[in-house]
Amino acid sequence: MGNDHAVHDAGLLAGRGPETLGTDAGLGGAGAAALVGGVLLISMVLAGNSLVCVSVASERTLQTPTNYFILSLAAADLLLAILVLPLFVYSEVQGGVWLLSPRLCDTLMAMDVMLCTASIFNLCAISVDRFVAVTVPLHYNRQGQRQLLLIAATWLLSAAVAAPVLCGLNDVPGRDPAVCRLEDRDYVVYSSVCSFFLPCPLMLLLYWATFRGLRRWEAARHAKLHSRAPRRPSGPGPPVSDSAPGPFFPDCLPPSPSLLQSPSGSSRPEPDPSQGLCGPECPLPDAGLPPAPAPAPPSRRTRGAKITGRERKAMRVLPVVVGAFLMCWTPFFVVHITRALCPACLVPPRLVSAVTWLGYVNSALNPIIYTVFNAEFRRVFRKSLCLRC
Repeated sequence: MGNDHAVHDAGLLAGRGPETLGTDAGLGGAGAAALVGGVLLISMVLAGNSLVCVSVASERTLQTPTNYFILSLAAADLLLAILVLPLFVYSEVQGGVWLLSPRLCDTLMAMDVMLCTASIFNLCAISVDRFVAVTVPLHYNRQGQRQLLLIAATWLLSAAVAAPVLCGLNDVPGRDPAVCRLEDRDYVVYSSVCSFFLPCPLMLLLYWATFRGLRRWEAARHAKLHSRAPRRPSGPGPPVSDSAPGPFFPDCLPPSPSLLQSPSGSSRPEPDPSQGLCGPECPLPDAGLPPAPAPAPPSRRTRGAKITGRERKAMRVLPVVVGAFLMCWTPFFVVHITRALCPACLVPPRLVSAVTWLGYVNSALNPIIYTVFNAEFRRVFRKSLCLRC
């Protein structure tokens, strides 16, 4: 939402004043389009992200470290559809005029900042988690504790970025109650840097290092598999049976069953075990040598060093999710930080409205991306929808 009479006041939901956009209020052409588009957008966000949450929570095959963050990202989109989008669509239908209380406007601003920040912080947390899993796999914990700590940190940091709005930052003298926006230009710059311009380069750098390390890991894995090709023994002599449990003595043959029977059919006493099966001529293994050690089972740390095929599949969908997020939200932050840093720059209100809508559309895209690019999500989605039909 924007205001061409107050272009110096910018925010993550900048306001449009009644002087400029009051003619669009109500269910005229623009108002009806905003209402229909808003209802469709809210419905898609609720349906798609609810399906993601239910699928990850109920299907064991989807409960991977990466999908824990995807679950947190879906929760942020769900909260956006419940707490922010209805009021945003209401304001758009009214032509940008805010008819509700200023305190509710402040709550809307804070929730919008927090949930947008939580989305990108979740993507950053995924990049950190994947970077650790690929570069230092022996120290990586797949039991979920590290992931839960990262998710909790993303939400706490997001709440900290948005907290000043609820602490009275918007209560400035001469505030126009008909416009819902962030009133402090310095806070707009601060929140934009913390929510987007600082974490985005860090996230892209970590993803680049992660996928570079993953390619190296796969190349080393293929080389190791090829080096383990079975080799036939060279030289004369019969092949040694792999099933022999003990030492092999070529001059010692097992006793014939006929030697164990007397001519009268009575059983003879069995040979002395201390002389072996063949008698005193058969050498026995040296009692001083320790037995061959049994192969030790792989330790927990060794098992943790492997990257499973399911995790690799989950990682392949991440570039698409990150690319869609950047395409949807980069115009929004560029426009709004430009308005904050350049008060004399004239930015059309319709452009501000368009980039805001584009940012919110991203919340509906992620479930579609999972369906198209991840076969496991697609299978679970189809299964869940069939059960509910």
